[in-house]
Amino acid sequence: MQIDQAKLEKFMGQALGELGAGMNAALVFIGDKLGLYKAMAGAGPMTSAELAGKTGTHERYVREWLNAQAAGGFVTYDAATERYTLPNEQAFALAVEDSPVYLPGAYQVIAAVIKDEPRITEAFRTGTGVGWHEHCADLYQGTERFFRPNYAANLVSSWIPALNGVEAKLKAGAKVADVGCGHGASTLLMAKSYPKSQFVGFDYHAPSVEHAWKAAEKAGVQDRVGFQVAWAKEFPGKGYDLVAFFDCLHDMGDPAGAAAHVRQTLASNGTWMIVEPFAHDRVEQNLNPVGRVFYAASTMVCTPASRAQEVGLALGAQAGEARLRDVVTQGGFKNFRRAAETPFNLVFEARP
Repeated sequence: MQIDQAKLEKFMGQALGELGAGMNAALVFIGDKLGLYKAMAGAGPMTSAELAGKTGTHERYVREWLNAQAAGGFVTYDAATERYTLPNEQAFALAVEDSPVYLPGAYQVIAAVIKDEPRITEAFRTGTGVGWHEHCADLYQGTERFFRPNYAANLVSSWIPALNGVEAKLKAGAKVADVGCGHGASTLLMAKSYPKSQFVGFDYHAPSVEHAWKAAEKAGVQDRVGFQVAWAKEFPGKGYDLVAFFDCLHDMGDPAGAAAHVRQTLASNGTWMIVEPFAHDRVEQNLNPVGRVFYAASTMVCTPASRAQEVGLALGAQAGEARLRDVVTQGGFKNFRRAAETPFNLVFEARP
């Protein structure tokens, strides 16, 4: 084995950064759970004792946590005063839950998949799947918290208006199915914005459906929202003006079968909105920071979920438009187009 010393040193520097980032993932999750970031947001410079007092935590632990955050650039440190500050930009991403760049949910997902590592390692050996329902509960909450800010920033303001005629129908009063709804974040966002329409969310995971019901009651929209336990190939109802799949089609074992079922449930002029992680069609086009996150998540969650179901096609979170188009057309749809996109999502419109 011949080693290029310069390349080795470059990689070791990169790996060192990775080690710090990996360790910090747990610390961000802790800071989120204990309210440390929220306590620092807008508070200006503070000592570790002040932060500990404000959050009911132990100063020695808080001091070590703060030093780690300062070393990573998450907070700043003033050596003269021995005080720490959470800059507004970091606070916007770490402490403001309705911010479009709110990040703690992603770190909760990281914590969940690390706990689930033994199951995934065994799946590598056997080729079997690991169903969504078999994961640590932090995955369900973390996924909602991570996806919800992006949906809040884009769903009503740009994604739905990009669909042909859908916004007008929703304002007038439409029948909508949100399939793979999880905790119901996307369902509730639509219900709040379009009070004349009726929404039903479907998910095979019963605990998530129970959570979604409670969220609907808390939001005061239970008069126009319902949730049911159902698979994507079996959800009930006919004549839907809009069927929505948010970041879930690629997780399904038989996405073409799900597409065929959607086709049967739509009204004659209905629309299927498919929101998927952003991806190009070729692997080499996705070898970038966004693709890296999605490939990793796909390895730990999406591919195992699909493998646990019938067919087990395992599209993965970086399926790309061409593969998704193929799945949708297999389901009987003749019209398929990219309606909108963000750096993290592709939004497709499918019509009969």
